[in-house]
Formats: sequence, structure tokens, C-alpha cells
Amino acid sequence: MAFSTPSLLSSCSAYRLNPLLFSHRCLRIRLSHSHLKPRFFAVAARENDVFTSPETAKSFDFTSEERIYNWWDSQGYFKPNLDRGSDPFVISMPPPNVTGSLHMGHAMFVTLEDIMVRYHRMKGRPTLWIPGTDHAGIATQLVVERMLASEGIKRAELSRDEFTKRVWEWKEKYGGTITNQIKRLGASCDWTREHFTLDEKLSWAVIEAFVRLHERGLIYQGSYMVNWSPNLQTAVSDLEVEYSEEPGTLYYIKYRVAGGSKSDYLTIATTRPETLFGDTAIAVHPQDDRYSRYIGRMAIVPMTFGRHVPIISDRYVDKDFGTGVLKISPGHDHNDYLLARKLGLPILNVMNKDGTLNEVAGLYRGLDRFEARKKLWLDLEETGLAVKKEPHTLRVPRSQRGGEVIEPLVSKQWFVTMEPLAEKALQAVERGELTIMPERFEKIYNHWLSNIKDWCISRQLWWGHRIPVWYIVGKDCEEEYIVARNANEALEKAQEKYGKDVEIYQEPDVLDTWFSSALWPFSTLGWPDVSTQDFKKFYPTTVLETGHDILFFWVARMVMMGIEFTGAVPFSYVYLHGLIRDSQASTMQEKMSKTLGNVIDPIDTIKEFGTDALRFTLALGTAGQDLNLSTERLTSNKAFTNKLWNAGKFVLQNLPSQSDISAWETILACKFDKEEALLRLPLPECWVVSKLHCLIDMVTTSYDKYFFGDVGRETYDFFWGDFADWYIEASKARLYHSGGHSVAQAVLLYVFENILKMLHPFMPFVTEALWQALPNRKEALMNSSWPQTSLPMHASSIKKFENLQSLTRAIRNARAEYSVEPAKRISASIVAGNEVIQYISKEKEVLALLSRLDLQNVHFTDSPPGDANLSVHLVASEGLEAYLPLSDMIDVSAEVERLSKRLSKMQEEFDRLAARLSSPKFVEKAPEEIVSGVREKAAEAEEKITLTKNRLAFLKSTAVVSK
Repeated sequence: MAFSTPSLLSSCSAYRLNPLLFSHRCLRIRLSHSHLKPRFFAVAARENDVFTSPETAKSFDFTSEERIYNWWDSQGYFKPNLDRGSDPFVISMPPPNVTGSLHMGHAMFVTLEDIMVRYHRMKGRPTLWIPGTDHAGIATQLVVERMLASEGIKRAELSRDEFTKRVWEWKEKYGGTITNQIKRLGASCDWTREHFTLDEKLSWAVIEAFVRLHERGLIYQGSYMVNWSPNLQTAVSDLEVEYSEEPGTLYYIKYRVAGGSKSDYLTIATTRPETLFGDTAIAVHPQDDRYSRYIGRMAIVPMTFGRHVPIISDRYVDKDFGTGVLKISPGHDHNDYLLARKLGLPILNVMNKDGTLNEVAGLYRGLDRFEARKKLWLDLEETGLAVKKEPHTLRVPRSQRGGEVIEPLVSKQWFVTMEPLAEKALQAVERGELTIMPERFEKIYNHWLSNIKDWCISRQLWWGHRIPVWYIVGKDCEEEYIVARNANEALEKAQEKYGKDVEIYQEPDVLDTWFSSALWPFSTLGWPDVSTQDFKKFYPTTVLETGHDILFFWVARMVMMGIEFTGAVPFSYVYLHGLIRDSQASTMQEKMSKTLGNVIDPIDTIKEFGTDALRFTLALGTAGQDLNLSTERLTSNKAFTNKLWNAGKFVLQNLPSQSDISAWETILACKFDKEEALLRLPLPECWVVSKLHCLIDMVTTSYDKYFFGDVGRETYDFFWGDFADWYIEASKARLYHSGGHSVAQAVLLYVFENILKMLHPFMPFVTEALWQALPNRKEALMNSSWPQTSLPMHASSIKKFENLQSLTRAIRNARAEYSVEPAKRISASIVAGNEVIQYISKEKEVLALLSRLDLQNVHFTDSPPGDANLSVHLVASEGLEAYLPLSDMIDVSAEVERLSKRLSKMQEEFDRLAARLSSPKFVEKAPEEIVSGVREKAAEAEEKITLTKNRLAFLKSTAVVSK
């Protein structure tokens, strides 16, 4: 997310591309001077065993992707080339969990980031993509604890040092899995700069950040409401809590009014009766007439041996939920906690950290929270305080990691004061220093930061960054503590304050993983060693790309920390992609999950469809929008890969031999960057080059605006619709039948290599393989220059060729309508004005080839032919028509006989349908959908009968005329 200045790099020369790295490519070029092109490719393949060619392989070999990737990496292509001198472009990879394996969310962000990086690298900018992994405190500790459990070992049986040693051993053995899988996606990261959030350098940055925030009065310790995981024995962040709709129960319980009669009681409805031991008040709405007489009196909490709590009123109470009476348990409910703090109510905790009830629960002490719920309800029923229970859908908070129900709990934790940090982050967007894409997420960003809560940064784990706080033996740990960068510094500070004999011990908690992640963009580049001025110089050139689901938890925190510690926003653009959903997500609105069984594994997908097809599919989405992924889309884009490969095969087969120096001099002399050169080209060539130049401008603009879906669609449509379907076919008229083959060869090569350049960021493997197969490739495609923009395009030629296309389509449609055999050549009379005839007639061979016309019997005229009544009349466009002799296409007598028989059968079918519809019994008694279906079939049959009759009338008239 921020690119290093030369002073930030340990060795600048290491980041410059060495010409010697190209030595084996030069060898390939020398070997390429062979009379037999296949021999050139075969020799090249033997030399490096990396690339295959369309001339030697039927289709692109997916298994070569890893070889190509390793070749790129070995050549140092992923490192920034500082010699280029322009503004750098930098992305810092959102570090995936070290415990993880690749899923489609990873595939999405890797694809999009790699597209950005490859594009800007080709644009000539020093480009850096910083990779790394996150230590993932909770997830990693869980994995290792499960591993130990399989060995019969509990974490509590090990010392902290022994346990963390086992975690490091696990990390070294398994932690590289996701990194290797990310490489499999083609990520062109500078792996020499890979980081891990527990690396010594990054750990030092984390400690420094904590110390500085504490010195500025922004870190404090206190007991507040947090999300507590009883199984993990730690607080967890909001992001690590997932809410699910689950069937539950609503319990109705009597609370007697103190000093009243038996009829004086309030009935509350609760989903968690076991928390009643923590009740500190009963609340009703001030305008609820049912309970106004009880406001100000006391209620008796059931099963507590007569403990009294006040009955109060507050507008927060929902009169329409349950009975309109709310039990306030501020120690076990986020909303109750906030209400209690507002009203000054005491906070009572009834639960131990392991989810069992404590001594406040009296006889229920030691019971698990869910066991206590069952026993309590039975006891309430026995005492007559249970009113009823009924089914109720609950919104249950569950741990993202362990799946257990999260407990809202008041706990002593460390917090960061967020309001002053958030204010600066809001101003960054307001001043235009930070741009969020899509723009609609800016409102969400602003809303969250404007209503931000303090951040609980402590976790009760053993794996992670130990909080740099030391306590004094014998002193109150909440009142007396030392914040220091290391134990020696802490001891010195303690001795200065308490004397030489003082003893200290470190805070056992670790920092929230998101704390180190918030420092990621600048700690990976040497903060706090690097000067603020250096960061300010390079931050405006950086981009952050990530999923919209962590806009608040990660992105906003990085912005706040970056401004706080470096004085600058750590990136100038935030690009947010959507979630990956399965093909049914439009109706089920579910993201992929193992629970639902709808997960598509990226590695399996790559093996079946290839990396390029997967990347192209993922990149076609719209920024910020969720993407429905299906095998149909993957299959379609695999076909696109094959189409590229086959196009490359055609281009290679129709280029001159490398030994034909004269032919190559002619091809290389063809330039297309001047309008006069463009106008000298024949119509098909001028059209396709003009369309290409238009595409380059559109695609470049879309890349610059991060409209990657538009890039993919525009390039796909041009390649398949214009280049492959039209120009390649039109070029055969030059290559196989007439002169001008060198111009066609030059245009084929020029257009195809530019297509490869524009598609390379999306589909790096197949495009690099095709690029290397082309003659005279002196560099890797990924290091080639981006196509030049603002090149000439001739609008008139585009319009003229579109007329030729319209004429061709009309003739093709007529052939299909009359079932003309594909190999049969037919005659045609083309009727148009002199101007149109002039350019259409020049492309007579192209028209004949594309439309399967008899070249010797294609005539151009300004008026209909004499036998027009015996021909099929086509209107291609305004002022351009064609007449196709019917006798060339069909045997009229046989066709009349065939259509007459067909008409008879169609009439019989229509009569049957009409008879059913004329029957009152059917129309009145049959289901409406059945009657409607019959009506639709009858209308369709009647329309076909009309068309067939018209066709027969036309055929019969031509038969009469011919006689």
C-alpha cells in the first residue's frame, strides 16, 4: 500500500532487472532462425521446458501454468523496476490467515489485485505488490489446540512458552499452504518482501504503536461489555461474531411486586432466563397504562431469595414486544448495558469465563448456562412463577471460529479511544485524500466512523503480540502498571518509581489480530524507522483492494492508524469487491460456505478449467457487487481460452518463415500509428485496426477507472465478435486467394499482439504462452509496453465495413432459412448506389468468402436484376440490397411439395387445438394454466401457418414466372 523510496530498500540494485536474466531468451531467438517453425518451438521448449505453442499443442496446457509462474519469478519480473522513474504503483496484499487454505474470496482479491499490478507494470510504472500472512491469533491457537488434543495433550498442561513453541513449529510446517496456493493463481508479488505479522520487524512496530498511543492518552484499561467466547476463553471482535436465525424459545416469567397482593406482578418475556440473576431493574414504557401504577415500586427477582430491584420507566422499552416489560441485565446484554450506564444502574455479572454460573446465581452456581436455563425453568414451574413458553426465532451470535454461542460479558480489557482517530479519517475522505470505490460505500464509511465505539484490543490468548504492559508485584494492577517497549525498559521505569527491589510481571493478554493488521501498510515498509516525509511522498500512488465486508474492521482502522503515525493516509484509493456466491444466490442470498455444501474450491476449479478462465470469470463482476459463480460461466470462459489459443494457431500458421527476411522486413515496415497509413489499408484491415485503436482507448480508460468488468467484456467482444469471427475469416481472402497477404499478415500480428497485451492482466498464463510463441519476442509479455492510446481510427471505414457485415448477415440468414448446404456457392446481385458499390465491389472476394457466394457470379448494379421476381430479395441496410436467385438455393418444386405436406400437418394440429378451445366444458373446467397453455400453442400454430402459406405463395409465383 505504500512503495519504498530507495532509502527504504536494503539494496536498490536488487530491484533492477539484470540484462543477463534474458540470456536464455536471447538463445531462443537465435535458435528461432530455422526453416521449420515447429522445430523452433520444439527447440525452445527443450531449452527451458516452460512454454508450449499452438503449433505444437492442440490446446493450452494448464499444467504449464506453474512452470510459467516459476519462470517469471526466477527472472525477477515481480520486483519493482526503479529504473523506469515514473510514479510508483503499490498494493499491499490483505494478509490471509496463516491457518487458511484458498477459497473463492481469496481468489477474487488475488485476481483483482494482480490485474491492477500487471496493468500498471505494463504502463511503465515501478510496481510493487507486497505479500504476507496474518498470524490469526484465535484461528491458529484453535488449530494447534486441536492438534494437541489428538495427541492427548491439553493446552493447560503446557507452559505458555512450550505452547507457543508448538505453534511456531506448526506454522513452519503448514503455514505456507495458502502462500503456495496464491502463487497458483498467478499473483505477481515481490516474494522477496513477504511478511508475517509476527516477524520481528512487524512485532517491533506493533509494540511501538501501542506505546505511542498510550503516551497520547488513547489507550486505557477498564471493565466494559465485550463479546466473550467461553470455549476460547477470550474476548472476540465484532467481525468474529456471526449472527444466524435459529429456532428458540420465549419464556414468560412472573416478577412479583414487593408489598403487593398475589395479583400484583409483572410478566416479562425473555429468551435467556438464566440471566435473571443479573437483573438490576425492571423497565416499562412511560406511556404504557398497563403498568404505570407500578413505576417507582420494587419487584422481586424470582429464585433469588427475595432480592429487590426497582421498577423504572424508559422510552427504550418496546411496548409491543412480549408483554411490554423488560428485565434489565446489564452484565449480559449489550443494549441493557448501555441503558444501565445511561441510568446509573449497577452492573451484576452472574457468569464465569467458561460459561458456567457463578456464586451470584446461588443454588445454580457451577451449572453450564444452558443446563441452568433448563433447571431454572423447571423450578419456576414448581413455584408457580412460570407463565408459559412459546417458540420464537432467535438471532443468535456465534463465534466465527468455534461456532459456539457468544456471551455478552463485562470484562477487564484494554481499549483504544477511537473518536479522535476517527475524526481524522473522516476528514481524509472529505478532503479528497482518500477515494472509496464504489462511491456508495463512502456513506457507510462515514456513518460508521461518526458513530464509532472504543476498540477492545486485548485477547486472552497465548498466540499473538503480547501486550507491552508490566504490573508491579504487590500493587493493584488496575492502578499501577508500566508501559514499555521491552522488559528491561519496564524494569528500569519500575525501579525509578518503586526502588531497586521491585518485581514486575507482564500482562498475559495479547493484542487483537486486527491491531497488527491496522499497521500492515506501513509496518511492512519499515515504520517506525522510515521518515514521515517518505511515506507522504509515496502514499498517493497506492491502492488498497479488499472485500466490502471488512470496510470498517480493517480498512477504516488502517486509515486511522496511518494518519496517526505517519501523518498521511496509507493509500489513496480503496477498491471494494463483493462476495462470491453460488449460482443460486439470487434466490437464496447465501455466500459460499461448507455448511451449505455450495463451496467451489479454487484449486479444483483451476485443474478443470485453468487459472485464466477462473480469473476472467471472477474479474467480470462489478465493483462492490456480489458475484454468482457457476460452472456454466467457467465453462464459457474456458472456451474463450481455447478460442485465443486457436486464434494464435491461425496467426502463427500464416506468418512467413523466420528465414524469410524479406517478408519480415515488409511486415515490420507496416505501421499503423498515422492516419495516412491507416487510409492506405484495404477496408477490412482499416476497419479492424480502427476498431482496435478504439478498443485500446476504451479499455485503458476502464482500467484507469478500475472498471474491470467493462475491460473484460469490451475485450472479449472485440476478440470474439470482431477479430475471430470477422477479420480472421476476411483475411483468408488475402492469405489464400489474392495479393496483399503481407498487409493481412502485418494486421493479424499487430491486432493479435495488442489483444494479448490487453488481456494479459486478466489471463496471464495463456497470453504469455501465446506471446512467447510469436516470432521476435525479446521480452516477457508481462514486461512489455502497454498499447499506445489516441491512435488514429477511421469512422467512415468502420461504417463501410459494417454495411458489408450487414450484407453478409442477410445472405447467411437467407441461406439458413432456405436450408442451403454450407458448401454450396450461390449467385448474387448486389444493388446499391455508386459510392457503396465502389467500396463493396473492391471487397468482392471477402464478401464471397464470408457469404459463400460464387465469386464468378457476384454482380454489382444500381438497379434490380431482370429476374428479380425469381430471387429472394434482401435489404441489408439503407441503400444496400441483394437478390439471390431462388434456383441457386433450392429445388422449387420439391420445396413446394415439402411445405404443402408440412402445412397440412400444421393445419391438423391447429384444428385440434381450436376444437379444445371451442369446447365450453374444457374452457370452464380445466385449470386456468392449462387453458392458457393451449391458447398460446394455438396462436403459435396459427402464426406458423400464415408464414408457411406466404412462403408457399411466393414459391408458387416464382414457379409460374419461370415457366
